[in-house]
Amino acid sequence: MNILVDTSVWSHALRRDTPTGLPEVHRLRQALESGEPVFSTGLILQELLQGFEGAKARHRIILTFSALPFIIPETRDHIDAAELKTRLKQKGVQAGTIDALLAQLCLRHGLSMLTLDSDFKHMARHTALSLL
Repeated sequence: MNILVDTSVWSHALRRDTPTGLPEVHRLRQALESGEPVFSTGLILQELLQGFEGAKARHRIILTFSALPFIIPETRDHIDAAELKTRLKQKGVQAGTIDALLAQLCLRHGLSMLTLDSDFKHMARHTALSLL
């Protein structure tokens, strides 16, 4: 299974000061250890770098992400994400701009999303977005 791991899971997985028993973090570690394809994108990397302080954390994040295949959004992805956001809004589901783009990348590339963010759960109820 090909996975896109959301910032919410990475954030918990990369914390050294707070050990976590979250099943999503366990699933991420399992995927990484088994060589299962784990994808990312620049927005997730950027969000993580903005959320952690210090050169040590920054280096660790960059090193971790340098081993992952990256999906680069194309113009069509942004157009489709805007349409997805509009369709969701019409159904009463609020989706952030970044979340809509991440969901669209999953849909286009056939990825399952691993997330702790309940917004994606609401999105998945109204789209073909696959969640782990």
